[in-house]
Amino acid sequence: MSNLRELRENHSLTQQMLADRLNVSKATIGAYERGINFPGREMLIKLADYFKVSIDELIGREM
Repeated sequence: MSNLRELRENHSLTQQMLADRLNVSKATIGAYERGINFPGREMLIKLADYFKVSIDELIGREM
């Protein structure tokens, strides 16, 4: 999730603010950003929809 932190910061959100909007814990967002955990399919969709980006862009996949 190499781009999650950048997206979050570009939207002026703290980890807690994003966590509240997605109904997860701040620790969950932190783990995604540090690469400790990877979000499941439904959370990937929620994150991509929230930031209005593709899942590829969200995870840093380049073609």
